[in-house]
Amino acid sequence: MLSRTLTVTFDAHDPARLARFWADVLGREIADDAGAALLPGDDTQLSLRFVPSSAEKVGPNHMHLHLTSASSADQQHTVATALGLGASHLDVGQRPEEGHVVLADPEGNEFCVIEPGNAFLAGCGLLGELACDGTREVGLFWAEALGWPLVWDQDQETAIQSPHGGTKVAWGGPPVAPKEVRNRQRFDLAPAGGDQQAEIDRLVSLGATRLDVGENGAVVLADPDGNEFCVRGN
Repeated sequence: MLSRTLTVTFDAHDPARLARFWADVLGREIADDAGAALLPGDDTQLSLRFVPSSAEKVGPNHMHLHLTSASSADQQHTVATALGLGASHLDVGQRPEEGHVVLADPEGNEFCVIEPGNAFLAGCGLLGELACDGTREVGLFWAEALGWPLVWDQDQETAIQSPHGGTKVAWGGPPVAPKEVRNRQRFDLAPAGGDQQAEIDRLVSLGATRLDVGENGAVVLADPDGNEFCVRGN
């Protein structure tokens, strides 16, 4: 099975500013993508895309980024850099003995700077993980949808990773927070063979539900947990 290209799209009140923040944190360049601001990844690092939206943030996001650290000094440097660019510390109930640092980006999106020595994220690169709220079923769905192998499947928790390695995408299992509004962060897929309709049909056969036609010809679907995602046009 061909591996699909995965992009994480963020709704943003100020997409240019938020893209600049993440570009500076991750050391990437910004590219224009049909009016959106894109931080291109590669075979091992997810791409991030920022689009304009007036939607307000309601509760914790369904997904958040985990950044890795090579050393304690490296972790402190990443935190200081992010704070200097407009991030803020965030209290989500973490315990003092936990080594990761929880922050919010300039639009309140949660992310973590993980302590050095985290075995699960070893070798995953700076953008080590996209941590998602979701069931085991949705983790299995995305493994099939992307053609990415399962690298964790235990106690209802799942994680997948590109065959090339790099960023892991993980789902924490139940209890899953109830979904009240459209997610402000979601997946965008580019069809592996360029055939949008064939890709949509394949995803529906795996358990997705077609919802709507979005901007620029993208088709909006929902995964088995009801999370919106888009299949881009040709």
